[in-house]
Amino acid sequence: MTWNQQVVKKNNKALVLQLIMGKEPISRADIAQVSGLHKATVSSLVNELLEEELLYESGPGESSGGRRPVILHFNKVAGYAIGIDIGVNYVLCVLTDLKGNILIEKNQSVNQTLYSDIMSIVKKMIQSLMDQMPSSRYGIVGIGVGVPGIVNKEGSVLLAPNLGWKNIPLKMDLEQLYQVPVIIENEANAGAFGEQQFGAGQDYQNIIYISGGIGIGVGIILNKVLYQGRDGFSGEMGHMIIDLNGKRCNCGSKGCWEAYASESALLKTAGQNTDTLESLINRAGHGDEAAKALFADIGRYLGYGINNIINTFNPDQVIIGNRLALAKEWIEQPIRTTIKNHTLSHHLNELRLDFCKLEKHSTVLGVSAFVVENFIKEESKTS
Repeated sequence: MTWNQQVVKKNNKALVLQLIMGKEPISRADIAQVSGLHKATVSSLVNELLEEELLYESGPGESSGGRRPVILHFNKVAGYAIGIDIGVNYVLCVLTDLKGNILIEKNQSVNQTLYSDIMSIVKKMIQSLMDQMPSSRYGIVGIGVGVPGIVNKEGSVLLAPNLGWKNIPLKMDLEQLYQVPVIIENEANAGAFGEQQFGAGQDYQNIIYISGGIGIGVGIILNKVLYQGRDGFSGEMGHMIIDLNGKRCNCGSKGCWEAYASESALLKTAGQNTDTLESLINRAGHGDEAAKALFADIGRYLGYGINNIINTFNPDQVIIGNRLALAKEWIEQPIRTTIKNHTLSHHLNELRLDFCKLEKHSTVLGVSAFVVENFIKEESKTS
């Protein structure tokens, strides 16, 4: 087989596997019809995938005349992915199958974000997941980590101001420890991808995902593809200036959007009586007008930034995710009112404003999906 033929075969194999993942249950004949590949080619590739245990067959399907076809399914438990979301005040870790279903979950609140402390928590969580993981052909196919900061294409965290991290070789450290592929991604990018794959964004082409936590990040999906910018640094819109001489931000600048519209801005304004977002939500739920007013302010400030983003990108959908989405009841109306009052009217035609469907799991499911995508791509090459 020439090099060129090998490349074609690998691409065809990846195409067949992705088709089965997306359209299962499906027959060989249907794959040939949808893909345009010859029936013999499909049959050969399917046999390889069956040998590799990435597919399995079930009984005959419906016949349209003639012999009833054997139905193919993707083997979602051929291996497992680990997804980790490192927040400023929490670490969330999940084990998923190859279809993004969560099997086991670990969640821990943190108040120290020293890299050594966070790594210690992450290692314990990973070990615990590995100990509880069912046996499978491929075991752990990879680890994905979402981090609130600037991540380069080599998987190093160049700057995560709210964690106090600079130049952290996170990918290298985890790959040395576990000897599996590791993907490090900005948490807002991962959240956008998670919502597109499994959540509120499944039916939309152009999505802006607002990650409202201790800081603010933005994930941008254009024409169904995650936009990452030249170096992978896109989406740092929490640091767009909305007040020239405004409050100081953790990034060192003044007047950044996240200094006014984030969870940390909310808690600073709330003062010493409130130490968590949850306690403030609880107060608002019991009719505390001061708590409701604080959320209304945060909603307005979120609306100002979202207005700038809508006017720039003209998206189909804006999704509000991460921890501030927990306060949907009190921030949604101020956000909508601000956008209605300030955004150019042409942008508002058919624009959807939604809150994340996956709740706290947007980022972990996003990084887990990156890991599975990478595994499928690599497995298609190994033949």
